Amino acid sequence: MKLSTIVVKKAIVPSLKSTRRDDAIGELLDALVASGSIAATKRDEFQKAVIKREKRGSTGIGHGVAVPHVKAADFPSVTVAVGLSERGVEFNALDRQPVHAIFLLVSPEERPEEHIAAMEVIVGCLGKDQFRRFLRQAREVHEVVTLLEEADAGRTQR
Repeated sequence: MKLSTIVVKKAIVPSLKSTRRDDAIGELLDALVASGSIAATKRDEFQKAVIKREKRGSTGIGHGVAVPHVKAADFPSVTVAVGLSERGVEFNALDRQPVHAIFLLVSPEERPEEHIAAMEVIVGCLGKDQFRRFLRQAREVHEVVTLLEEADAGRTQR
C-alpha cells in the first residue's frame, strides 16, 4: 500500500486553523467532504466515531504527530486526509506535546486488513525523523504530495 495513493490530494490541509483536537478532526472531515471522498450527510457521524475512538486513548503518538482513525460500514476504500499545523494542535498526545501533523484515516469496516496496512504505512513514515521534519516544513499541498511520493519510493527501494 502506498501512502501517496491513499492520501486524498484535495484533502491535504497545509495550514490547519484549529488548535483543538475535535476542531482539527472536523476541519479534516470537511476537507474529505469537499473532495467528494465522504458524503456531507456522513460527516457528523464520522466526527462522533473518531472522537469516540480518541476517548478510548489518544492517537497522538508523540513527536508532533497523530493518526486519528475510524472504520466505517459500506465505505468504499482506505481514505486519508492530512492536516498540518504550524502552531500545533492540543491532541492529548502520549508525550504531552502539541501535534503538528495529523493523518486522519477512514477505512472500510469490512476489510480490517486494509486498515492495518494503512496504519503500518502511515506510522512507518511518521516514525522517521527526517519525514516528520520535512512534513513540518511543508507549506503547500504539492510539497506534501512530493514528500509522500518520496516516502513511497524509499520504502519500495529497500
